[in-house]
Amino acid sequence: MKTKTIVGESEQITLAIQLIKLGARLQLLESQTTLSREKLIKLYKELKGVSPPKGMLPFSTDWFLTWQPNIHASIFLNIYNFMLKHAGISGIQAVMKAYELYQQQVALDEGHEPVLSFTRAWTLVRFVDSHMLKLTPCRCCSGQFVVDSYDLNSDFVCGICHIPSRAGKTKLAREQHNADMHGVEAAGHIAA
Repeated sequence: MKTKTIVGESEQITLAIQLIKLGARLQLLESQTTLSREKLIKLYKELKGVSPPKGMLPFSTDWFLTWQPNIHASIFLNIYNFMLKHAGISGIQAVMKAYELYQQQVALDEGHEPVLSFTRAWTLVRFVDSHMLKLTPCRCCSGQFVVDSYDLNSDFVCGICHIPSRAGKTKLAREQHNADMHGVEAAGHIAA
């Protein structure tokens, strides 16, 4: 039986705090720390002020292959691979550092969530490690993008070089466009 040390438990609590601040779900915390579920729930409530969200973790590779998520997943995975090769870190530390760098690259306005959550980033790494997904180069720009490992990808063209017709037509984009148009109309009435 392995005995717990105070320093060891302190390191596990520190890791759990870092993961919670990045947005990790409870199941991820349980798999990456040795802390009990009860301690993790208590820690989550203390840090976030609410209970951890319930529900299953993402289990399908399909989400990572759609247009916008694919671009974000590819950015993250390229950063993660760079960290593995050049930063001398691995495991959850590499996922955490790569996610922090991803967040810096896709800096958003206050109140907006990044397309790729920390839990999805961690899941992506697991899918790649299990050879369900991989990076492949775009034949136009040579960028490395996430693809299904079992698809034929020799003539792959990324979603940036070949933007789908419905790309960017989200509810948020429509609301932003309407708000912009309303502002233009209001300015026109003031000028008139």
